[in-house]
Amino acid sequence: MLGSHARTLKRALRNRIVSKHGAELAYWKDRFAQDHGRFSNSHYQRIMLAMAQEPDDSFLAGKVIADFGCGPRGSLEWANSAKLRLGIDVLVEQYVNSFGDCLRSHAMEYVQSTETSIPLDTDSVDVLYTLNAIDHVDHFETMAGEMLRILKPGGLFIGSFNLHEPRTAEEPQTLREDVIEREILRHLELDSVRISRKPAEGNMYQAFYDDQLVYTPGEIAVLWVKGRKR
Repeated sequence: MLGSHARTLKRALRNRIVSKHGAELAYWKDRFAQDHGRFSNSHYQRIMLAMAQEPDDSFLAGKVIADFGCGPRGSLEWANSAKLRLGIDVLVEQYVNSFGDCLRSHAMEYVQSTETSIPLDTDSVDVLYTLNAIDHVDHFETMAGEMLRILKPGGLFIGSFNLHEPRTAEEPQTLREDVIEREILRHLELDSVRISRKPAEGNMYQAFYDDQLVYTPGEIAVLWVKGRKR
């Protein structure tokens, strides 16, 4: 049996996770209201093609693609060439309960992960995206390993990471270049690594669209990575 101290720690951890997930779901409910009860998702095409440095979705033809930390908006709706589109998120069940009709309209399959595992086979994904999501996890090293586990050898990893941002209830990780290098980048044959400071206002990815990247180490910034699993 658990002692009183262990029970207290377990209860505190459970309450923190519930609080984090509640805050994340509240964010999406607010976005749903702003989108007038129908999530918009057309903006993902520009972002994700720019991350991949591709002009269109033909590079995805016949492939299994996934988006880790996808949210409920249909982030892969644009990827019509893909064989299978998977959205991976810890809140899938809550999304279905809150936005079920919207999710069912998406040309994607949603996969419920946990804070420690992704229920997909090893080496089962050809292209894995993650967009401003890994700082939301409770166990960075574990989930970085899970992303790499499900990606096929030679599979394409395309990621966007927010760097040096303070921790919040929804984003318990403060990401740094050395941590991302140790847990993710060293496992990839890198095609590109791009980084630019996060602007105070306006489109946070504009510098990447314009190829006008400016960064001083330690600044709050966005890191874009493209590489293939070794």
